[in-house]
Amino acid sequence: MRKLVTILVAVQLIALSGLKAQTVDDVINKYMEALGGKEKVQGIKSIYQEGVTVMQNGNELTIKTWKVQDKLFRREVQFGMGSQTTIITDKEGWRTDPRNGGAFVTIPEDRVKLQQSELDCVSPLVDYAAKGHTAELLGKEAVDGKECYKIKLTLKSGQPVTYFIDPTTWYVVRESRTGGGMGPGGGGQRPGGTAGDATFNINYSNYQKTEDGYIFPFTVSMGQGGLTFEKIEVNKPVDGKLYKPE
Repeated sequence: MRKLVTILVAVQLIALSGLKAQTVDDVINKYMEALGGKEKVQGIKSIYQEGVTVMQNGNELTIKTWKVQDKLFRREVQFGMGSQTTIITDKEGWRTDPRNGGAFVTIPEDRVKLQQSELDCVSPLVDYAAKGHTAELLGKEAVDGKECYKIKLTLKSGQPVTYFIDPTTWYVVRESRTGGGMGPGGGGQRPGGTAGDATFNINYSNYQKTEDGYIFPFTVSMGQGGLTFEKIEVNKPVDGKLYKPE
């Protein structure tokens, strides 16, 4: 009898484990459906985003971003008379250094690995297992008074990222990272960088459909800063020069 009870308990534990994994996948699948469906999302191979943010001191920044799936992330920030560029590829990375006359310097390999999640054109949540990430559903948590599904994604680099998905729209409304990351998933990026191991939240809103039917958040905010995209283009040719520190 005791052996039978042990077997039944083991079966229940296995079933509950499978149910939990299925629940995580179910939430992520609904997120992909909200973005136009898995086939639509997987068809995004490159993306160009251009937006404007206003700093607390009133200065306006123009931010341009190019992404090529698994190959390139390039961000150019233009402010006043200056600019700053960051390039991450599947092998290495560079950034301009204002202390060195704006010349490009090599980004250390460990920082490049942490930032390579930016090579994802949509979100690390899409096909997360195939990309080497793991996902866990942590229940629900309120974001601005609304209960959202909370998913912890551990990237293959080991960096944890927490996503909050609104069950009424199935859009990602917040992303929480700890150090290392330059920008969010879900197709956007944060206006500035956070150094060290500080935890920061990135909020997404104003989801819109582009002329060719792709859905992205057109407003991304973090703290007091916010970025509004004025242009988002999908699957346009990307100049090979953008992969190089020039």
